[in-house]
Amino acid sequence: MVDNTGPLKGLKILDMSRILAGPYATQLLGDMGADVIKVERPVVGDDTRAWGPPYVTTAEGNVTRESAYYMCTNRNKRSIAVDMADPQGAETLRRLAAKADVVIQNFKVDGLLKYGLDYEALKERNPALVYCSISGFGQTGPNRDKPGYDLLAQGYGGMMSLTGEPDGAPVKVGVGIADIMCGMYASNAILAALRHRDATGEGQHIDIALVDTQIAWLANEGVNYLASGQAPKRRGNQHPNIVPYQVFECADGHVIVAAGNDGQFARFATLIGMPELAGDDRFILNTARLENREVLIALLSERLKQMEKAALVAAMEANNVPGGEINTVPEVFETDQVAAREMKISIPHPLAAKGHVDLIGNPVKFSATPVSYRQYPPICGEHTDEVLSEWLKEE
Repeated sequence: MVDNTGPLKGLKILDMSRILAGPYATQLLGDMGADVIKVERPVVGDDTRAWGPPYVTTAEGNVTRESAYYMCTNRNKRSIAVDMADPQGAETLRRLAAKADVVIQNFKVDGLLKYGLDYEALKERNPALVYCSISGFGQTGPNRDKPGYDLLAQGYGGMMSLTGEPDGAPVKVGVGIADIMCGMYASNAILAALRHRDATGEGQHIDIALVDTQIAWLANEGVNYLASGQAPKRRGNQHPNIVPYQVFECADGHVIVAAGNDGQFARFATLIGMPELAGDDRFILNTARLENREVLIALLSERLKQMEKAALVAAMEANNVPGGEINTVPEVFETDQVAAREMKISIPHPLAAKGHVDLIGNPVKFSATPVSYRQYPPICGEHTDEVLSEWLKEE
C-alpha cells in the first residue's frame, strides 16, 4: 500500500458527482491526500464507465467495464454503490454526509431536494459542511434549468467563436476543457471554503457553473473585447496581440514560432536569413507587426516553407527564440521530459492483463507533502462495506 503523503490527508469527501467536472475536481483533491468516497448507482455506476472503447482488458482477453475515460478522473477514490432513490439509500448518504468535510454533486438544479441531499438539508446535521454544486449554468439565472454539457458550455461561453481557422467553422477544444476547468475552479473553491471553515467553524454552499468558468477563462480575449468593444476574431493558431506567434509550415512538417518581444523577433529574422525584416519600420515593434500582420506572415511563410523543421527548431533554441515542435500524443508520452516529471504513471489494477493501468500524473510537485497514487480507479461498489463500516462505526 502506498503511503498517503499529501497535504489533505484526513479530509473526508463524499463525491456524488459523475462524468468529468466533479470527478476531475475530486481526483485532484484525492491526489493531495483526501479520502474521496465516490457514490455510484448500483450495477450501472458512473456514466463514463460505458464511454469506450478503449477498456481495461483482462489476461484472458475479456473486456471489462473500466473505460479509459472513466479511469482518467477517478483514481485515489473508493467506490460505494448506493441507490439514493431508495429511502434507505438516501438516509445512508445523509449519514455519510454528516461525517464528511465536503460534499460535491453535479445533479440538475434542485435535483437532490426530493432525496433530502441538498445543501439546506445536509447542513442541519453538519453545519461545518462545505457543499459544492456543479451545473451547466448555475443555481440562478434564466438558464438554470438547462442541461450542462462541455460542448454547450464552449459554444454558449464564446470559446468556440475564437477557435478554428479564420474562414472555417467554430471549433471546440479537443478535450472537454470546459468540464476540466470547471473542476479546477471547483477544487480551488473547496480549498478556500475549507480554510474559512477551519477558521470559523462555518460551512457554506459553493455554486459553480460550467458556463461561468468558461467565460472566466476567456481571459485576454474577453477583456480585449470589454476594453475595445471590438469582437475578437478566430485567428487559427495566431495570437491576437503578438506577431509572429503561431504555427508555420516547414518543408517537412510544422513548427511553432513564439517571438514574444521585439528582441526575439530581430534574432528570429536573422536566423532565418532575413535580417532586413528587423530593420523594417513595418516590423520593428510589435505594435507595427500587428498592423502589418498579413504582410509579415506572408513573407515568413514563404521563407519557412524552404527550411527543415529540425534545423529551424535548433536554430531558435541556439538564439533564444521561443519555438518548438508539435508532438502527437504518442510522441508526448515518449519524451524524456514526461519521464523526468513523472507525467505518465502506472498503478496496479486487479483486472488489467498487464497488472497495472497507465494514467496521466498530477502536475503539482510539493516539496514537503507530495501527491501519492494510492488507489486505482475503483470498480463500481467495491468499497461499499468497507466505507460504511469505517465512516459510520461510531454511530
